[in-house]
Amino acid sequence: MKPDFGSDNLSAIDAKTEAQKIAFGPVMFQAARALRELGILDAVSEAGKEGISPDHLTKKTGISEYGIEILLDAGLSMGLVKYSDGKYILTKTGFFILRDTLTRVNMDFVHLTCYNAMFYLLDSVKKGKPEGLKVFGDWETVYQGLTELPGEVIDSWLRFDHYYSDQVFKDVLPVIFEEKPARILDVGGNTGKFSKLCLSYDPHVEVTIVDLPKTLEHALEAVKDSPIKHRLHGHTMNVLDPEKQYPKGFDVIWMSQFLDCFSKEEILGILQRVSKAMIKDTALYILELFWDRQKYEASSYSLNATSLYFTCIANGNSRMYHSQDFIGIVMEAGLEIESVTDNLGVGHTLLKCRKK
Repeated sequence: MKPDFGSDNLSAIDAKTEAQKIAFGPVMFQAARALRELGILDAVSEAGKEGISPDHLTKKTGISEYGIEILLDAGLSMGLVKYSDGKYILTKTGFFILRDTLTRVNMDFVHLTCYNAMFYLLDSVKKGKPEGLKVFGDWETVYQGLTELPGEVIDSWLRFDHYYSDQVFKDVLPVIFEEKPARILDVGGNTGKFSKLCLSYDPHVEVTIVDLPKTLEHALEAVKDSPIKHRLHGHTMNVLDPEKQYPKGFDVIWMSQFLDCFSKEEILGILQRVSKAMIKDTALYILELFWDRQKYEASSYSLNATSLYFTCIANGNSRMYHSQDFIGIVMEAGLEIESVTDNLGVGHTLLKCRKK
């Protein structure tokens, strides 16, 4: 039985207020971003508790007083600034929009990767396909077109992906190497970032990345002049092809923020084939972000929003999962969960699995 989430304790007037925030959400998002990008929040921040007037902001930023006032009035309604004696003062929320790395990464990802595509969310849900992806190119999934996305789009995509993974890798490396693995299989290795960290962490380990041809080519190309290149290998594979089997003989199989890129049925098929490649002593580590196992409401909110990116842009059928649903799939695939470690990085969960 899943525990309950959410509440309905607001008064009618407060609930109506929240509804208006949703109704104008896309508009206010762009206003917040404009305040950040035009240097207006920076100038308000520099003024400190004394605050700053619109005319002084115009002199500092070069933005017309009209532009200053309409954006900052929107900022008032969003709680980014407060207004006293004709001057604007930065609030705590405004500080996070301006200075917080996580917030900046999320906003840039939404603006550059998601914003235009989200117009097609309704169609994506109806058809079960990433209809929003067409704003970038003619691919079935975003993964087929990653290397061809516009520069600023792929940069925002990578910053988003790496921010979450970079925060947790330092926590999981000691766990992965506790049993001193000689060979690691990195499934869905993407840019090869984790593989390279493993090769630096242990000078004797060898790592093989499993991924699509173009992605794998880029990952291996990045280390062609590095001394670790002889210990990094590639195995080209479409993980959704039921005829393709995973290579065998590995002590550790690693999947980081990988399985959330697939539907429940696809995850089951992937894990069933992974199980065939495992022997008794092989450890399968699955690193995921589960929206129900987060310490903070903001984290769950962000993950449920990220699911909509998967629906509209990535592939149309994947999501950030509830842990009970995900663990059920792992067990159905014939695997046992040896340990579950929560609160790694910015909210990751690490599952250590063995073959039954």
